[in-house]
Amino acid sequence: MNTAKEGKVRCILFQDKEDGEWYGVAMEFNIVVSGDDPDVVNYNLQEAIQGYVESIQKIGGTRAAPLNQKADTEYESLWKNLSEDKPVPSPFSVRSYGYTNIEV
Repeated sequence: MNTAKEGKVRCILFQDKEDGEWYGVAMEFNIVVSGDDPDVVNYNLQEAIQGYVESIQKIGGTRAAPLNQKADTEYESLWKNLSEDKPVPSPFSVRSYGYTNIEV
């Protein structure tokens, strides 16, 4: 369970080959960022995670719900395939996935 002081969030960085966009997703926070450059998208995702947690801390930090949201089913399905080493559905091309620690 994530709190405003510690935890981890599942992240996926992938490209949608149909539109050419790169997407970064922080699943438990329902944060999605996009752009043309995967490195910039990853940087912006990490910054968004940091800012989100800092905002939760400023408004009280005791409510866990905003830090443990249910992810979109599309991303859950993608995560499941990745974690079970199954093929990723077309048109997605995954660059990286894993956990980002919450360190504020």
